[in-house]
Amino acid sequence: MSEPIRTITGNIHSVESFGAVDGPGVRFVVFFQGCPLRCLYCHNPDSWKFSEGESKTAGELIDQILDYRNFIQKGGVTLSGGEPLAQPEFCQALLTLCKQHGLHTAIDTSGVIPLRQSKIAIDVADMLLLDMKDIDTKDCKTLTGQSNQNAVETLNYCESVQKPVWIRHVCVPNYTLKQEKLQRLAQFLKNYQCVTKVELIPFHQMGIYKWDYVDVAYQLANIPAPTVQEMEQAKELLLSYHLPV
Repeated sequence: MSEPIRTITGNIHSVESFGAVDGPGVRFVVFFQGCPLRCLYCHNPDSWKFSEGESKTAGELIDQILDYRNFIQKGGVTLSGGEPLAQPEFCQALLTLCKQHGLHTAIDTSGVIPLRQSKIAIDVADMLLLDMKDIDTKDCKTLTGQSNQNAVETLNYCESVQKPVWIRHVCVPNYTLKQEKLQRLAQFLKNYQCVTKVELIPFHQMGIYKWDYVDVAYQLANIPAPTVQEMEQAKELLLSYHLPV
């Protein structure tokens, strides 16, 4: 049964053999090529184009992953991007092979892919790292190019099947790092039983040099990184809603 799965092909941007910030424990991270979003703060714009990247079979990748099994056995494997759920069949195949070898699996996703397409991969994963870009649909379109509707639908589905979810939220000054926005986010998330952690991620400029590659004007060059105090205040706000920050 696994042999046909091994031959399914996907398009890969890169891999990280010792990821420490992509889910619980030390993890092997597979970055998929291609993303339908155009986040203003994206630090990997070189992963946007679906026509680029390296073609790999699920079998080739699982063999590479298993070379690091001793290092990741208490962590696992995370599929990231780009947007991994834009290649749902390949995600499903690779996750299935990981599960066959007893590896914990996670998908790091924006939730932008409609559930009717992404569900086949989500169902196989042990957990999701769901990046909630912006709590307001209109502002989400400004920030990323698309609304948050599919992300909300994805979260609702995870709630219905009790799939564990870590929420990720990038705190961008003048955009998402506003008290009223964080309050609305907290009010929205507080009743979800599937949400086991909320990660507030400070905006940074470390990927700014990559924007020259895609020949797109970078609009946030004058936006500063949040201060430690601002991030602590954001964390305290979420804690006041009893969220697992």
